[in-house]
Amino acid sequence: MKRNAKVSTAVIRRLPRYYRHLSELQRAGVVRISSSALGKSMGLTASQIRQDLFCFGEFGQQGYGYKVDSLKEEIGEILGIHRGHTVVVLGTGNLGRAIIQNFKFSSNGFQLLAAFDVSPRVVGAQIAGVPVYHADELESFLAGRKVDVGLLTVPIPAAQEMADRLVAAGVRGIWNFTNRELSVQRQDVVVESVHFSDSLLALSYMISQGGEDEPSDIQEGTE
Repeated sequence: MKRNAKVSTAVIRRLPRYYRHLSELQRAGVVRISSSALGKSMGLTASQIRQDLFCFGEFGQQGYGYKVDSLKEEIGEILGIHRGHTVVVLGTGNLGRAIIQNFKFSSNGFQLLAAFDVSPRVVGAQIAGVPVYHADELESFLAGRKVDVGLLTVPIPAAQEMADRLVAAGVRGIWNFTNRELSVQRQDVVVESVHFSDSLLALSYMISQGGEDEPSDIQEGTE
């Protein structure tokens, strides 16, 4: 199913939330759900859900709601989960190693092929079964394989150079954890940057703005 070119970024970013929530409902044994119930459980309005899904076609039946497994499958198709995407990790420091060991790439439709580093301590070894190659071998590795995404956890000074090498080798997606804004000239290459500090500072703002009169989700017990 092809995505409508006019779909907003906000809608696209809600799709993974739908997929994750529907997966939870499926595991809980829920077979069918209305847009109202789905919205209530996700903190969205039923109208918002219907508008989001309508961007991609007709889903559900009036008076019947959505079949959880079917809707999850459709959204997974939209997200490209079954297209056999592949990824390589550049940088196997603390963050890179933690991602390799703990992130469920396969559950999100990606196959993790390899990792790259320059440290003699890790080059030639494996991390959670993933082979680690020297960064100098990146181009030769990419030349012989279809790699869709490069995951960057390299030090900030090396980030742009490694991104340029990925793009030059034909990688069309960069998942950037380096805290550096990358400059990519090709319009067919997508950069998704993850800034942990942005999320934490947004949280800082929200808790800083809360006054003593604001309601709290934590209630003190009474004796």
